[in-house]
Amino acid sequence: MFFRNSIGFFCVLALCVTLGCKGASGPAPTTPEDVAAAPADSLKVASGLSFKVLKEGTGKDHPTRDSEVTVHYSGWTTDGELFDSSVQRGEPATFPLGGVIAGWTEGVQLMVVGEKRRFWIPESLAYQGQPGAPAGMLVFDIELLSFK
Repeated sequence: MFFRNSIGFFCVLALCVTLGCKGASGPAPTTPEDVAAAPADSLKVASGLSFKVLKEGTGKDHPTRDSEVTVHYSGWTTDGELFDSSVQRGEPATFPLGGVIAGWTEGVQLMVVGEKRRFWIPESLAYQGQPGAPAGMLVFDIELLSFK
């Protein structure tokens, strides 16, 4: 789950429980070897967000915080626990970029269509200790499929 507030988080969580999202389609994505911490060759921006380009994109334009994006993603805690994955569900997710956690909003704006990145999102840009949400630094593999 990547929504920035607990209402969005719990609404999507309730939807996933109702529809059986966790483990619904395919096998879980492989946990990255570098999930515990951003490696030395990752790039880090002033906010503390770190990332690595896993696959170059083909687009030239970048989404803005006002864009609606369609992505495939998987998210892990630093101990390697997969907590959410559109890849596993077999269906991309579409949502307003300004309605997600700050690390997603900032990071996805750096991407172009077709690009896949791994992000290490510090807790200050994630859920900031919200009860029921994943805690600490989170790691996401995100592929930007489209935006409008």
